[in-house]
Amino acid sequence: MASSLKIHPAHADLETILVTETSIKRRIKKLGAEIQQTYGDEEITVIAIINGAILFTADLLRAIPNPVRLDCIRISSYRNETKSIGKPKLLHSLTLDVTNRHVLLIDDILDTGKTLAMVTNVISKLNPASVKTCVLLDKKGRREVPFDAEFVGFEIPDKFVVGYGLDFAERYRNLPCIGVLKPDLQNPPEWA
Repeated sequence: MASSLKIHPAHADLETILVTETSIKRRIKKLGAEIQQTYGDEEITVIAIINGAILFTADLLRAIPNPVRLDCIRISSYRNETKSIGKPKLLHSLTLDVTNRHVLLIDDILDTGKTLAMVTNVISKLNPASVKTCVLLDKKGRREVPFDAEFVGFEIPDKFVVGYGLDFAERYRNLPCIGVLKPDLQNPPEWA
């Protein structure tokens, strides 16, 4: 019987795969258990930084048995570059009240630390009961401000990665794995 598995065409744009689809699924299940153990039966207000964290957040929420409220914020820090540029800007803020709530901030990747430090500071001023962070990827080699997430999916080397929500110029988010984009494709795109 012929295999019906189709390889995503964008896989050809990857130099290497750092984290497989199977590894992501397995780790998300464990992260859900770690988060539940931390919060017990308490309700969690999840704040996802989109667009990058949208796939990770959706899958992680299904692995957390706690009652959950969800809100999303939008930050600009990369545009069409492979490195975070300048100071992150808050483009769309919270709609939920987080006063006296346990907040879990979710992002796709922690690299310079600027975005999560800025967003954590903004949320802390809203008087939550607690603020913790969860990231799919931690790229410690790029840290510019001291920041550590409480929950981390995978530590990765200082390589430009795409897939599973992470993009380059809004492409590659739909890859089921996380891979290193080929160097010759890491130039500002002419697609726009």
